[in-house]
Amino acid sequence: MKLVIFGANGPTGRQTTEQAIAEGHTVTAVTRHPEEFPLSDPRLRVAGADVLDPAAVERAVAGQDAVISALGVPYSRHPVTVYSEGITHITQAMTKHGVRRLVCVTSTVLFGVSAPGETLFFRKVLEPLIARTIGRTVYDDMRRMEEIVRDSDRAWTIIRPAGLFDTDAVSDYRVATSRLPGRFTSRADLGNALLRQAAGDRHVRAFVDVRTTEGVPSFLDVIRKEAFGGRK
Repeated sequence: MKLVIFGANGPTGRQTTEQAIAEGHTVTAVTRHPEEFPLSDPRLRVAGADVLDPAAVERAVAGQDAVISALGVPYSRHPVTVYSEGITHITQAMTKHGVRRLVCVTSTVLFGVSAPGETLFFRKVLEPLIARTIGRTVYDDMRRMEEIVRDSDRAWTIIRPAGLFDTDAVSDYRVATSRLPGRFTSRADLGNALLRQAAGDRHVRAFVDVRTTEGVPSFLDVIRKEAFGGRK
């Protein structure tokens, strides 16, 4: 399968690219800094492109079987537009070149309901603080991105992971079309879920939660390491 991955040089994008190559897919990894991309393989093409450049996006999408967007930016007090502008260019390029399958990443926050079994403090204080204050501009643009994807005529799936953290291997993670219990998703599991969706049609036009259930870190450890790094 021919896959193009946007945001390929982020931690999730690299996981997805590495797993895709290992499974025998032909991958175009799109990054603004191709000279910094750490992976190489005969089945890999690294394309230097900015998702905000529609012509560059179109060149990357042409001839692909499916598109994966693993775009990510850090929390900011300033307006964020990368998700919505980027996905606009991606969906336009897909329509022009007849590429049907689209899988992209937003956040479990966008389910708009608390995780089952979550503590009162997390539901009423911590998550609202992150969603409505610290990460407000990022989540606002993720919502715009979801609207653009939902209104497109592509065969889309939006994956909404929880707090991201790093592991070395894919686990026996859970997938559902409603919010799952737990606070964390490993990037290895997220990358694997992106590939499973891109290669199939199980959850077309659906929002999917992905949750890691083993070896998860503490909430404070993840916040310290991840919250302000933009490491999608």
